Amino acid sequence: MPERVHRYRWLVCFLLFLATTVNYIDRQILSLLKPILDEELKWTNTQFGEVNAAFQGAYAIGLLCFGYLVDRFGTKIGYAVSIAAWSLAAMGHAFVGSVSGFINARVALGLGEGGNFPSAIKAVALWFPRKERAFATALFNSGTNVGAIVAPAIIPAIAATWGWRSAFVAAGLVGLLWLALWIPLYEVPERARRLSKAELDFIQSDQEVEQTTKMSWGSLLKYRQTWAFVAAKFLTDPVWWFFLIWLPDFFKKTRGLDIKHSWVHLVLIYSIVTVLSIAGGWLPGYLVRRGYTQSRARKTGMVVYATLVLPILAVTQVGDWSAVLLIGLAGAAHQAWSANLFTSVSDVFPKRAVASIVGIGGMAGSFGGILFPLFSGALLDRFTASGNVTAGYAVLFGICGSAYLIAFVVNHLLAPRFEPLKID
Repeated sequence: MPERVHRYRWLVCFLLFLATTVNYIDRQILSLLKPILDEELKWTNTQFGEVNAAFQGAYAIGLLCFGYLVDRFGTKIGYAVSIAAWSLAAMGHAFVGSVSGFINARVALGLGEGGNFPSAIKAVALWFPRKERAFATALFNSGTNVGAIVAPAIIPAIAATWGWRSAFVAAGLVGLLWLALWIPLYEVPERARRLSKAELDFIQSDQEVEQTTKMSWGSLLKYRQTWAFVAAKFLTDPVWWFFLIWLPDFFKKTRGLDIKHSWVHLVLIYSIVTVLSIAGGWLPGYLVRRGYTQSRARKTGMVVYATLVLPILAVTQVGDWSAVLLIGLAGAAHQAWSANLFTSVSDVFPKRAVASIVGIGGMAGSFGGILFPLFSGALLDRFTASGNVTAGYAVLFGICGSAYLIAFVVNHLLAPRFEPLKID
């Protein structure tokens, strides 16, 4: 079969990548503008943590709701509604000027952004055979890193030139522009007019014929594999949120680098994450070609990535650029871990349940994301009051470094193998 017929699914993957990039630009704006808003709002670390916890609570609800909506109405409608909602919410930040106002704006943003990953993971399950899903997931998920690269490079400049409110408006407009690509270009494979029959056959080459009856949340929670995904998300998602929320503050409070100087460090961190995380998505496929089973390859990759986070335990004891390398390695390991964890859902569950499982697990990750910012803010205020904020960050990075091995053990005990479930 000529290779040229196997291209349209990668265009779909590119659309998912763009949406995820926009998603993470919107998420990171607040943390990048924190030094400016510190002066304007006079908020404490605890209040900043509360604002981010409000986002996570709304995001948890959004994940659960969109998980159902995407399985019920499809990826095209679900993703379009999600990105339209979060883009308008991002623009809404420009019209607030108090801590309570930011809480309301973050709640709206979180509700809308809840549709990103249920939609994207479901689209990958529809458009890619199992052997390509981890790599496709790693590619679109690299948008989280690209967004984290682009944001510190442009957001401070936009804020300095036109004011901090303009940064939120610009991000919202970019999201609305994405809809102009998504609506005409995306459709499920069976209805995609631009897709060749040869590529459709390839996409469906290792997929069994599935029932179309939707599965309830209650029925999904009966499976240990559901809880394996839920537990791993709860334990590890807060680490990535910690990076997004607190890294600008970490460089300022412990290294004396404000955003005008630390943006270079942040860009380098997420550049490292982008390159290495894609390799993480490639590894399981390589191991399968070397004779590993799909399950063993996925498990091997996950334990490798969990181990690669451990060096971050030393991040407060090294110089600025060494810290950049350690955080970059840990961030890349997280993204590779996340790509394989997401893909384990489509390895185990039928396509009709994928978005719902991702939504349930994402909600659990968001609950962890609610608790960790609250804990982080209170802890940092306490250590700041004692004059040793670096020690506070050492505690937090210690928690981050150990989370993945604990998550792997729990996940493995609940789901020793990632194999398709036989579900009536």
